[in-house]
Amino acid sequence: MQNYLRQTARRLPGKLALLAGKDRLSYQELDERSDHFAACLQARGVQRGDRVVLCLGNVPEMAIAFWATLKMGAVVCPIGGDLPPAKLEYVLRDSGAHTLVVTSDRKEDDLPGLLGRIPSLKQIIWESAPEEALPAGTISLRDVMQGPSPELVPSQHIDIDLAMIIYTSGSTGEPKGVMHTHRSMITAAESLGTYLDYQEADKVICALPLSFDYGLYQVILTARVGASLLLEKDVAWPVLFLKKIASEKATILPAVPTLFSLLCTQNKKFGLDLSSIRAVTNTGAALTQKHIDEIKVALPNAKIFSMYGLTECKRCTWLPPEDIDRKPGSVGFAIPNTELWIVDEAGQPLGANQPGQLVIRGGTVMRGYWKKPEKTAEKLKDGPLPGEKVLYTGDRCMVDEEGYLYFLGRMDQMIKSRGIKVSPKETEDFLYQHPAVKDAAVMGVPHPEFGDALYAFMTLVPGETTSLADLKAYCKSGLASPSVPEWLEIVPAFPLTPNGKFNYLALRERAIAATSAPELSSPQTIA
Repeated sequence: MQNYLRQTARRLPGKLALLAGKDRLSYQELDERSDHFAACLQARGVQRGDRVVLCLGNVPEMAIAFWATLKMGAVVCPIGGDLPPAKLEYVLRDSGAHTLVVTSDRKEDDLPGLLGRIPSLKQIIWESAPEEALPAGTISLRDVMQGPSPELVPSQHIDIDLAMIIYTSGSTGEPKGVMHTHRSMITAAESLGTYLDYQEADKVICALPLSFDYGLYQVILTARVGASLLLEKDVAWPVLFLKKIASEKATILPAVPTLFSLLCTQNKKFGLDLSSIRAVTNTGAALTQKHIDEIKVALPNAKIFSMYGLTECKRCTWLPPEDIDRKPGSVGFAIPNTELWIVDEAGQPLGANQPGQLVIRGGTVMRGYWKKPEKTAEKLKDGPLPGEKVLYTGDRCMVDEEGYLYFLGRMDQMIKSRGIKVSPKETEDFLYQHPAVKDAAVMGVPHPEFGDALYAFMTLVPGETTSLADLKAYCKSGLASPSVPEWLEIVPAFPLTPNGKFNYLALRERAIAATSAPELSSPQTIA
Protein backbone atom coordinates (compact mmCIF):
# COMPACT_ATOMS: atom_id res chain seq x y z
CA MET A 1 0.00 0.00 0.00
CA GLN A 2 2.79 2.46 0.94
CA ASN A 3 4.23 2.13 -2.56
CA TYR A 4 1.56 4.50 -3.86
CA LEU A 5 3.26 7.35 -2.01
CA ARG A 6 6.78 6.21 -2.77
CA GLN A 7 6.21 5.90 -6.52
CA THR A 8 4.36 9.22 -6.83
CA ALA A 9 7.07 11.03 -4.83
CA ARG A 10 9.67 9.78 -7.28
CA ARG A 11 7.56 10.73 -10.30
CA LEU A 12 6.23 14.08 -9.04
CA PRO A 13 8.53 15.21 -6.20
CA GLY A 14 7.53 18.88 -6.28
CA LYS A 15 3.79 18.37 -6.83
CA LEU A 16 1.45 19.54 -4.06
CA ALA A 17 0.37 16.47 -2.12
CA LEU A 18 -1.40 18.04 0.84
CA LEU A 19 -2.80 21.45 1.73
CA ALA A 20 -4.13 21.81 5.28
CA GLY A 21 -4.60 25.32 6.63
CA LYS A 22 -1.25 27.05 6.14
CA ASP A 23 0.64 23.77 5.75
CA ARG A 24 1.64 22.73 2.26
CA LEU A 25 3.51 19.48 1.64
CA SER A 26 4.89 18.30 -1.68
CA TYR A 27 4.98 14.61 -2.45
CA GLN A 28 8.71 14.54 -1.76
CA GLU A 29 8.17 16.22 1.63
CA LEU A 30 5.33 13.88 2.56
CA ASP A 31 7.43 10.87 1.59
CA GLU A 32 10.52 12.07 3.47
CA ARG A 33 8.64 13.04 6.63
CA SER A 34 6.79 9.73 6.76
CA ASP A 35 10.12 7.92 6.23
CA HIS A 36 11.59 9.91 9.11
CA PHE A 37 8.67 9.18 11.43
CA ALA A 38 8.71 5.48 10.49
CA ALA A 39 12.42 5.28 11.31
CA CYS A 40 11.88 7.10 14.61
CA LEU A 41 9.09 4.70 15.56
CA GLN A 42 11.34 1.76 14.75
CA ALA A 43 14.05 3.28 16.95
CA ARG A 44 11.48 3.54 19.75
CA GLY A 45 10.61 -0.13 19.57
CA VAL A 46 7.69 -0.37 17.15
CA GLN A 47 7.98 -3.56 15.11
CA ARG A 48 6.26 -5.22 12.19
CA GLY A 49 2.68 -6.12 13.14
CA ASP A 50 2.49 -3.77 16.15
CA ARG A 51 -0.65 -1.67 16.34
CA VAL A 52 -0.26 2.12 16.19
CA VAL A 53 -3.41 4.06 17.14
CA LEU A 54 -3.76 7.47 15.46
CA CYS A 55 -6.06 9.90 17.26
CA LEU A 56 -5.20 13.06 15.35
CA GLY A 57 -8.08 14.43 13.30
CA ASN A 58 -7.70 16.07 9.88
CA VAL A 59 -4.16 17.44 10.22
CA PRO A 60 -1.01 16.84 8.13
CA GLU A 61 0.46 14.70 10.93
CA MET A 62 -2.36 12.20 10.40
CA ALA A 63 -1.32 11.59 6.79
CA ILE A 64 2.38 11.46 7.77
CA ALA A 65 1.72 8.97 10.57
CA PHE A 66 -0.57 6.86 8.37
CA TRP A 67 2.07 6.37 5.68
CA ALA A 68 4.83 5.94 8.27
CA THR A 69 2.98 3.13 10.03
CA LEU A 70 2.46 1.26 6.77
CA LYS A 71 6.08 1.75 5.68
CA MET A 72 7.42 -0.05 8.75
CA GLY A 73 4.96 -2.94 8.49
CA ALA A 74 2.97 -1.94 11.57
CA VAL A 75 -0.84 -1.84 11.66
CA VAL A 76 -2.59 1.53 11.60
CA CYS A 77 -5.69 2.06 13.76
CA PRO A 78 -7.31 5.44 12.91
CA ILE A 79 -9.84 6.73 15.43
CA GLY A 80 -11.73 9.99 15.86
CA GLY A 81 -10.02 12.75 17.79
CA ASP A 82 -13.15 13.29 19.88
CA LEU A 83 -13.65 9.64 20.84
CA PRO A 84 -14.77 9.53 24.50
CA PRO A 85 -12.02 8.46 26.95
CA ALA A 86 -13.73 5.16 27.80
CA LYS A 87 -13.98 4.16 24.13
CA LEU A 88 -10.40 5.30 23.47
CA GLU A 89 -9.21 3.06 26.30
CA TYR A 90 -11.33 0.22 24.92
CA VAL A 91 -9.71 0.52 21.48
CA LEU A 92 -6.21 0.69 22.94
CA ARG A 93 -6.82 -2.34 25.16
CA ASP A 94 -8.70 -4.37 22.53
CA SER A 95 -6.15 -3.74 19.77
CA GLY A 96 -3.18 -4.37 22.05
CA ALA A 97 -1.77 -1.05 20.87
CA HIS A 98 1.96 -0.42 21.24
CA THR A 99 1.83 3.34 20.47
CA LEU A 100 -0.78 6.08 20.68
CA VAL A 101 -0.25 9.22 18.60
CA VAL A 102 -2.72 11.83 19.82
CA THR A 103 -3.64 15.47 19.39
CA SER A 104 -2.79 17.88 22.19
CA ASP A 105 -6.50 18.72 22.39
CA ARG A 106 -6.74 15.59 24.57
CA LYS A 107 -4.35 16.83 27.25
CA GLU A 108 -7.19 17.28 29.73
CA ASP A 109 -7.81 13.53 29.61
CA ASP A 110 -5.78 11.33 31.92
CA LEU A 111 -4.04 9.55 29.07
CA PRO A 112 -0.69 8.96 30.86
CA GLY A 113 -2.60 6.72 33.26
CA LEU A 114 -3.22 4.38 30.34
CA LEU A 115 0.49 3.53 30.26
CA GLY A 116 0.10 1.77 33.56
CA ARG A 117 -3.31 0.20 32.92
CA ILE A 118 -2.70 -1.23 29.44
CA PRO A 119 0.27 -3.64 29.39
CA SER A 120 0.84 -3.45 25.63
CA LEU A 121 0.93 0.38 25.50
CA LYS A 122 4.55 1.57 25.60
CA GLN A 123 4.37 5.21 24.55
CA ILE A 124 2.09 8.19 23.97
CA ILE A 125 3.23 10.70 21.37
CA TRP A 126 1.53 14.10 21.27
CA GLU A 127 1.01 16.29 18.22
CA SER A 128 1.66 19.60 19.99
CA ALA A 129 3.13 23.07 19.65
CA PRO A 130 6.78 23.48 20.76
CA GLU A 131 5.92 25.56 23.83
CA GLU A 132 3.23 23.20 25.14
CA ALA A 133 3.94 21.38 28.39
CA LEU A 134 3.18 17.67 28.12
CA PRO A 135 2.14 15.19 30.81
CA ALA A 136 4.97 13.30 32.47
CA GLY A 137 5.98 10.08 30.79
CA THR A 138 4.86 11.18 27.33
CA ILE A 139 6.69 12.76 24.41
CA SER A 140 6.08 15.34 21.70
CA LEU A 141 5.93 14.36 18.05
CA ARG A 142 8.32 17.21 17.37
CA ASP A 143 10.81 15.74 19.86
CA VAL A 144 10.48 12.36 18.19
CA MET A 145 11.23 13.93 14.81
CA GLN A 146 14.14 16.12 15.98
CA GLY A 147 17.65 15.65 14.68
CA PRO A 148 18.97 13.40 11.94
CA SER A 149 16.68 10.61 10.86
CA PRO A 150 17.62 7.11 11.98
CA GLU A 151 18.01 4.62 9.19
CA LEU A 152 14.67 3.16 8.14
CA VAL A 153 14.95 -0.61 8.16
CA PRO A 154 12.91 -1.95 5.24
CA SER A 155 10.01 -4.04 6.44
CA GLN A 156 9.61 -7.55 5.11
CA HIS A 157 5.82 -7.49 5.28
CA ILE A 158 3.79 -8.89 2.39
CA ASP A 159 0.41 -8.05 0.93
CA ILE A 160 -1.61 -10.49 3.06
CA ASP A 161 -0.28 -8.90 6.26
CA LEU A 162 -2.62 -6.63 8.20
CA ALA A 163 -2.42 -2.99 7.17
CA MET A 164 -5.31 -1.48 9.15
CA ILE A 165 -7.77 -2.15 11.94
CA ILE A 166 -10.63 0.32 11.75
CA TYR A 167 -13.21 0.27 14.51
CA THR A 168 -16.95 0.37 13.94
CA SER A 169 -18.92 3.00 15.83
CA GLY A 170 -20.27 0.55 18.37
CA SER A 171 -23.69 2.24 18.31
CA THR A 172 -25.44 -1.11 18.85
CA GLY A 173 -22.78 -2.74 21.06
CA GLU A 174 -19.07 -2.65 21.74
CA PRO A 175 -16.91 -1.43 18.83
CA LYS A 176 -15.48 -4.12 16.57
CA GLY A 177 -12.06 -3.87 14.93
CA VAL A 178 -12.42 -4.55 11.20
CA MET A 179 -9.20 -6.08 9.82
CA HIS A 180 -7.99 -5.14 6.35
CA THR A 181 -4.83 -6.40 4.70
CA HIS A 182 -2.59 -4.49 2.31
CA ARG A 183 -4.12 -6.60 -0.45
CA SER A 184 -7.75 -5.73 0.40
CA MET A 185 -6.92 -2.02 0.66
CA ILE A 186 -5.05 -2.03 -2.66
CA THR A 187 -7.93 -3.92 -4.27
CA ALA A 188 -10.38 -1.29 -3.01
CA ALA A 189 -8.19 1.60 -4.18
CA GLU A 190 -7.73 0.10 -7.65
CA SER A 191 -11.45 -0.59 -8.00
CA LEU A 192 -12.45 2.90 -6.84
CA GLY A 193 -9.84 4.42 -9.13
CA THR A 194 -11.22 2.51 -12.10
CA TYR A 195 -14.59 4.25 -12.10
CA LEU A 196 -14.02 7.48 -10.12
CA ASP A 197 -11.09 8.34 -12.38
CA TYR A 198 -9.12 10.61 -10.04
CA GLN A 199 -6.45 12.34 -12.13
CA GLU A 200 -3.10 13.98 -11.49
CA ALA A 201 -4.55 17.43 -12.11
CA ASP A 202 -7.37 16.98 -9.58
CA LYS A 203 -7.70 18.87 -6.31
CA VAL A 204 -9.78 16.79 -3.90
CA ILE A 205 -11.31 18.80 -1.04
CA CYS A 206 -12.07 16.63 1.96
CA ALA A 207 -13.76 17.45 5.28
CA LEU A 208 -14.65 13.82 5.96
CA PRO A 209 -12.79 12.67 9.08
CA LEU A 210 -9.72 10.57 8.33
CA SER A 211 -10.93 8.13 11.00
CA PHE A 212 -13.82 7.34 8.59
CA ASP A 213 -12.66 4.83 5.99
CA TYR A 214 -13.89 6.88 3.04
CA GLY A 215 -12.21 9.99 4.40
CA LEU A 216 -8.96 8.05 4.83
CA TYR A 217 -9.24 6.68 1.31
CA GLN A 218 -8.93 10.22 -0.03
CA VAL A 219 -5.33 10.15 1.26
CA ILE A 220 -4.79 6.89 -0.61
CA LEU A 221 -6.63 7.76 -3.84
CA THR A 222 -4.84 11.08 -4.29
CA ALA A 223 -1.41 9.53 -3.66
CA ARG A 224 -2.21 6.75 -6.12
CA VAL A 225 -2.43 9.17 -9.07
CA GLY A 226 -0.56 12.25 -7.80
CA ALA A 227 -3.60 14.46 -7.20
CA SER A 228 -3.64 17.15 -4.48
CA LEU A 229 -5.60 16.73 -1.25
CA LEU A 230 -7.13 19.87 0.28
CA LEU A 231 -7.73 18.74 3.84
CA GLU A 232 -10.25 20.54 6.04
CA LYS A 233 -10.64 19.91 9.77
CA ASP A 234 -14.42 20.35 9.69
CA VAL A 235 -17.22 22.43 8.20
CA ALA A 236 -18.04 24.45 11.31
CA TRP A 237 -18.06 27.54 9.07
CA PRO A 238 -19.59 26.36 5.78
CA VAL A 239 -18.89 29.64 3.99
CA LEU A 240 -15.15 29.21 4.57
CA PHE A 241 -15.32 25.72 3.09
CA LEU A 242 -17.20 27.07 0.08
CA LYS A 243 -14.65 29.85 -0.34
CA LYS A 244 -11.85 27.27 -0.27
CA ILE A 245 -13.55 25.40 -3.12
CA ALA A 246 -13.81 28.61 -5.13
CA SER A 247 -10.33 29.99 -4.40
CA GLU A 248 -8.41 26.73 -4.84
CA LYS A 249 -10.52 25.60 -7.81
CA ALA A 250 -11.19 22.24 -6.20
CA THR A 251 -12.34 19.61 -8.69
CA ILE A 252 -13.64 16.68 -6.60
CA LEU A 253 -15.84 16.80 -3.51
CA PRO A 254 -16.31 13.56 -1.51
CA ALA A 255 -19.03 13.93 1.11
CA VAL A 256 -22.06 12.44 2.82
CA PRO A 257 -25.66 13.61 2.23
CA THR A 258 -25.78 15.85 5.31
CA LEU A 259 -22.69 17.73 4.15
CA PHE A 260 -24.00 18.14 0.61
CA SER A 261 -27.28 19.48 1.98
CA LEU A 262 -25.49 21.95 4.27
CA LEU A 263 -23.20 23.27 1.53
CA CYS A 264 -25.96 23.58 -1.06
CA THR A 265 -28.22 25.43 1.37
CA GLN A 266 -25.43 27.81 2.40
CA ASN A 267 -24.40 28.57 -1.15
CA LYS A 268 -27.91 29.79 -1.91
CA LYS A 269 -27.03 32.69 0.40
CA PHE A 270 -23.51 33.38 -0.85
CA GLY A 271 -23.65 32.38 -4.52
CA LEU A 272 -19.97 31.44 -4.79
CA ASP A 273 -18.60 30.06 -8.03
CA LEU A 274 -18.32 26.30 -7.53
CA SER A 275 -18.09 25.47 -11.21
CA SER A 276 -14.62 23.94 -10.81
CA ILE A 277 -16.11 20.84 -9.14
CA ARG A 278 -16.23 18.18 -11.84
CA ALA A 279 -17.33 15.27 -9.64
CA VAL A 280 -18.98 14.62 -6.30
CA THR A 281 -18.78 11.23 -4.63
CA ASN A 282 -21.23 10.11 -1.99
CA THR A 283 -21.28 7.32 0.56
CA GLY A 284 -22.36 6.81 4.17
CA ALA A 285 -26.07 7.12 3.32
CA ALA A 286 -28.11 7.18 0.14
CA LEU A 287 -28.73 10.43 -1.72
CA THR A 288 -32.38 11.34 -1.91
CA GLN A 289 -33.88 12.99 -4.97
CA LYS A 290 -33.92 16.29 -3.06
CA HIS A 291 -30.18 15.98 -2.41
CA ILE A 292 -29.55 15.24 -6.08
CA ASP A 293 -31.63 18.22 -7.23
CA GLU A 294 -29.75 20.51 -4.81
CA ILE A 295 -26.36 19.29 -6.04
CA LYS A 296 -27.32 19.86 -9.67
CA VAL A 297 -28.14 23.50 -8.90
CA ALA A 298 -25.15 24.28 -6.66
CA LEU A 299 -22.57 22.26 -8.64
CA PRO A 300 -23.71 22.48 -12.26
CA ASN A 301 -20.60 20.86 -13.77
CA ALA A 302 -20.37 17.95 -11.34
CA LYS A 303 -20.97 14.34 -12.19
CA ILE A 304 -22.69 12.64 -9.26
CA PHE A 305 -21.27 9.30 -8.12
CA SER A 306 -23.61 7.63 -5.64
CA MET A 307 -22.10 4.66 -3.80
CA TYR A 308 -22.93 2.17 -1.10
CA GLY A 309 -20.56 0.39 1.23
CA LEU A 310 -19.69 -0.63 4.75
CA THR A 311 -16.52 -0.78 6.81
CA GLU A 312 -16.29 -4.55 6.39
CA CYS A 313 -15.67 -4.28 2.65
CA LYS A 314 -15.18 -0.57 1.85
CA ARG A 315 -17.37 0.28 -1.16
CA CYS A 316 -19.68 -2.36 -2.63
CA THR A 317 -21.61 -0.63 -5.41
CA TRP A 318 -21.58 2.49 -7.53
CA LEU A 319 -24.21 4.19 -9.66
CA PRO A 320 -22.82 5.71 -12.88
CA PRO A 321 -23.63 9.43 -13.17
CA GLU A 322 -25.59 8.84 -16.37
CA ASP A 323 -27.99 6.60 -14.39
CA ILE A 324 -28.67 9.04 -11.55
CA ASP A 325 -32.03 10.07 -13.08
CA ARG A 326 -32.84 6.77 -14.78
CA LYS A 327 -32.53 4.69 -11.60
CA PRO A 328 -33.92 6.82 -8.76
CA GLY A 329 -33.33 5.24 -5.37
CA SER A 330 -30.70 2.80 -6.62
CA VAL A 331 -27.14 2.61 -5.28
CA GLY A 332 -25.94 1.00 -8.51
CA PHE A 333 -24.24 -2.28 -9.24
CA ALA A 334 -21.14 -4.06 -7.98
CA ILE A 335 -17.84 -2.17 -8.18
CA PRO A 336 -15.15 -3.71 -10.40
CA ASN A 337 -13.72 -7.01 -9.11
CA THR A 338 -16.69 -7.53 -6.77
CA GLU A 339 -19.74 -9.77 -6.96
CA LEU A 340 -23.03 -9.49 -5.08
CA TRP A 341 -26.28 -11.35 -4.67
CA ILE A 342 -29.35 -11.46 -2.41
CA VAL A 343 -30.26 -14.42 -0.17
CA ASP A 344 -33.28 -15.40 1.92
CA GLU A 345 -33.22 -16.36 5.59
CA ALA A 346 -32.00 -19.85 4.68
CA GLY A 347 -29.12 -18.46 2.63
CA GLN A 348 -30.67 -19.37 -0.72
CA PRO A 349 -30.22 -16.93 -3.66
CA LEU A 350 -33.23 -14.80 -4.57
CA GLY A 351 -34.30 -13.42 -7.93
CA ALA A 352 -34.99 -9.89 -9.13
CA ASN A 353 -37.17 -7.63 -6.98
CA GLN A 354 -37.12 -10.07 -4.04
CA PRO A 355 -35.93 -8.46 -0.78
CA GLY A 356 -33.33 -10.29 1.27
CA GLN A 357 -29.85 -10.02 2.75
CA LEU A 358 -27.02 -8.68 0.61
CA VAL A 359 -23.94 -10.90 0.22
CA ILE A 360 -20.61 -9.53 -1.05
CA ARG A 361 -17.80 -11.55 -2.64
CA GLY A 362 -14.40 -10.15 -3.59
CA GLY A 363 -10.97 -9.00 -2.60
CA THR A 364 -12.19 -5.99 -0.61
CA VAL A 365 -13.87 -8.17 2.03
CA MET A 366 -12.35 -7.88 5.50
CA ARG A 367 -10.13 -10.54 7.07
CA GLY A 368 -12.51 -10.58 10.03
CA TYR A 369 -13.09 -8.81 13.34
CA TRP A 370 -9.97 -8.44 15.50
CA LYS A 371 -10.06 -10.99 18.37
CA LYS A 372 -13.76 -11.70 17.82
CA PRO A 373 -14.07 -15.10 16.13
CA GLU A 374 -17.76 -15.52 17.03
CA LYS A 375 -18.71 -12.15 15.54
CA THR A 376 -16.55 -12.93 12.50
CA ALA A 377 -18.36 -16.23 11.96
CA GLU A 378 -21.69 -14.40 11.91
CA LYS A 379 -20.54 -12.22 9.01
CA LEU A 380 -18.08 -14.36 7.03
CA LYS A 381 -19.62 -17.55 5.72
CA ASP A 382 -18.62 -20.21 3.19
CA GLY A 383 -18.52 -18.98 -0.40
CA PRO A 384 -18.69 -20.74 -3.79
CA LEU A 385 -15.10 -22.02 -3.64
CA PRO A 386 -13.68 -24.41 -1.02
CA GLY A 387 -12.14 -22.41 1.82
CA GLU A 388 -13.52 -19.10 0.53
CA LYS A 389 -15.45 -16.70 2.77
CA VAL A 390 -18.04 -14.16 1.63
CA LEU A 391 -19.57 -11.27 3.58
CA TYR A 392 -23.14 -11.42 4.83
CA THR A 393 -23.71 -7.69 5.24
CA GLY A 394 -26.79 -7.65 7.47
CA ASP A 395 -28.35 -5.17 5.02
CA ARG A 396 -31.78 -5.74 3.52
CA CYS A 397 -31.64 -5.06 -0.21
CA MET A 398 -32.98 -6.15 -3.57
CA VAL A 399 -31.81 -6.00 -7.18
CA ASP A 400 -33.92 -5.17 -10.20
CA GLU A 401 -34.00 -6.95 -13.57
CA GLU A 402 -30.88 -5.06 -14.72
CA GLY A 403 -28.88 -5.92 -11.61
CA TYR A 404 -29.14 -2.49 -9.95
CA LEU A 405 -29.15 -2.63 -6.15
CA TYR A 406 -31.65 -0.95 -3.84
CA PHE A 407 -30.87 -0.56 -0.15
CA LEU A 408 -33.97 -1.19 1.97
CA GLY A 409 -32.52 -0.81 5.46
CA ARG A 410 -30.51 -2.60 8.12
CA MET A 411 -31.95 -6.00 9.01
CA ASP A 412 -31.35 -5.32 12.70
CA GLN A 413 -33.46 -2.15 12.41
CA MET A 414 -36.53 -3.99 11.10
CA ILE A 415 -39.36 -3.97 13.62
CA LYS A 416 -42.45 -6.09 14.16
CA SER A 417 -45.56 -3.95 14.57
CA ARG A 418 -49.00 -5.50 14.93
CA GLY A 419 -47.46 -8.82 13.94
CA ILE A 420 -46.08 -7.47 10.65
CA LYS A 421 -42.42 -6.82 9.77
CA VAL A 422 -41.86 -3.14 9.01
CA SER A 423 -38.88 -1.32 7.49
CA PRO A 424 -38.33 2.18 8.92
CA LYS A 425 -36.49 3.12 5.71
CA GLU A 426 -39.66 2.64 3.66
CA THR A 427 -41.33 5.30 5.79
CA GLU A 428 -38.27 7.55 5.56
CA ASP A 429 -38.28 7.32 1.77
CA PHE A 430 -41.98 8.20 1.67
CA LEU A 431 -41.51 11.22 3.95
CA TYR A 432 -38.69 12.51 1.73
CA GLN A 433 -41.20 12.78 -1.10
CA HIS A 434 -43.22 15.37 0.82
CA PRO A 435 -42.34 18.84 -0.51
CA ALA A 436 -41.91 20.34 2.98
CA VAL A 437 -39.67 17.60 4.41
CA LYS A 438 -35.95 18.19 4.07
CA ASP A 439 -34.61 15.22 6.09
CA ALA A 440 -36.23 12.31 7.88
CA ALA A 441 -35.10 9.69 10.37
CA VAL A 442 -37.48 6.91 11.41
CA MET A 443 -36.99 4.20 14.02
CA GLY A 444 -38.90 1.67 16.03
CA VAL A 445 -39.71 2.19 19.71
CA PRO A 446 -41.70 0.00 22.14
CA HIS A 447 -45.48 0.33 22.01
CA PRO A 448 -47.82 -1.03 24.71
CA GLU A 449 -50.25 -2.56 22.20
CA PHE A 450 -48.38 -3.05 18.92
CA GLY A 451 -45.08 -4.48 20.20
CA ASP A 452 -43.14 -1.78 18.36
CA ALA A 453 -44.23 1.29 16.43
CA LEU A 454 -42.50 3.94 14.35
CA TYR A 455 -41.29 7.33 15.55
CA ALA A 456 -40.43 9.84 12.82
CA PHE A 457 -38.13 12.85 13.20
CA MET A 458 -38.12 15.46 10.43
CA THR A 459 -36.55 18.74 9.49
CA LEU A 460 -38.32 21.06 7.09
CA VAL A 461 -37.18 22.70 3.88
CA PRO A 462 -36.32 26.36 4.64
CA GLY A 463 -39.34 28.51 3.90
CA GLU A 464 -41.77 25.56 3.83
CA THR A 465 -44.45 25.02 6.47
CA THR A 466 -46.70 22.11 7.33
CA SER A 467 -48.38 20.61 10.38
CA LEU A 468 -47.82 17.27 12.04
CA ALA A 469 -51.45 16.42 11.47
CA ASP A 470 -51.00 17.00 7.73
CA LEU A 471 -47.82 14.90 7.73
CA LYS A 472 -49.59 12.03 9.45
CA ALA A 473 -52.48 12.26 7.00
CA TYR A 474 -49.93 12.23 4.18
CA CYS A 475 -48.39 9.02 5.55
CA LYS A 476 -51.81 7.39 5.89
CA SER A 477 -52.53 8.23 2.26
CA GLY A 478 -49.64 6.18 0.90
CA LEU A 479 -48.39 3.70 3.51
CA ALA A 480 -49.78 0.53 5.04
CA SER A 481 -50.98 1.03 8.61
CA PRO A 482 -47.94 -0.55 10.36
CA SER A 483 -45.63 1.73 8.34
CA VAL A 484 -47.43 4.92 9.38
CA PRO A 485 -45.49 6.61 12.23
CA GLU A 486 -47.34 6.49 15.52
CA TRP A 487 -45.42 9.58 16.61
CA LEU A 488 -43.96 12.44 14.55
CA GLU A 489 -41.68 15.25 15.63
CA ILE A 490 -40.25 18.23 13.76
CA VAL A 491 -36.78 19.22 14.94
CA PRO A 492 -34.56 22.14 13.87
CA ALA A 493 -31.60 19.85 13.12
CA PHE A 494 -30.44 16.28 13.56
CA PRO A 495 -27.62 15.19 15.88
CA LEU A 496 -24.76 13.81 13.79
CA THR A 497 -22.04 11.22 14.31
CA PRO A 498 -18.40 12.30 13.73
CA ASN A 499 -18.75 10.85 10.20
CA GLY A 500 -21.62 13.20 9.39
CA LYS A 501 -24.35 10.57 9.52
CA PHE A 502 -27.58 10.94 11.47
CA ASN A 503 -27.02 9.78 15.06
CA TYR A 504 -29.83 7.23 15.24
CA LEU A 505 -28.77 6.09 18.70
CA ALA A 506 -29.24 9.59 20.16
CA LEU A 507 -32.51 10.02 18.28
CA ARG A 508 -33.87 6.70 19.49
CA GLU A 509 -33.01 7.55 23.08
CA ARG A 510 -34.92 10.81 22.67
CA ALA A 511 -37.87 8.97 21.11
CA ILE A 512 -38.01 6.37 23.89
CA ALA A 513 -37.84 9.09 26.54
CA ALA A 514 -40.69 10.98 24.85
CA THR A 515 -42.95 7.95 24.46
CA SER A 516 -42.22 6.71 27.99
CA ALA A 517 -43.62 9.90 29.52
CA PRO A 518 -47.14 9.71 31.00
CA GLU A 519 -48.30 11.92 28.18
CA LEU A 520 -46.64 13.47 25.16
CA SER A 521 -46.29 17.05 26.28
CA SER A 522 -44.25 18.45 23.39
CA PRO A 523 -46.37 20.62 21.09
CA GLN A 524 -44.29 19.31 18.20
CA THR A 525 -45.17 15.68 18.86
CA ILE A 526 -48.44 13.91 18.17
CA ALA A 527 -49.59 10.38 18.92
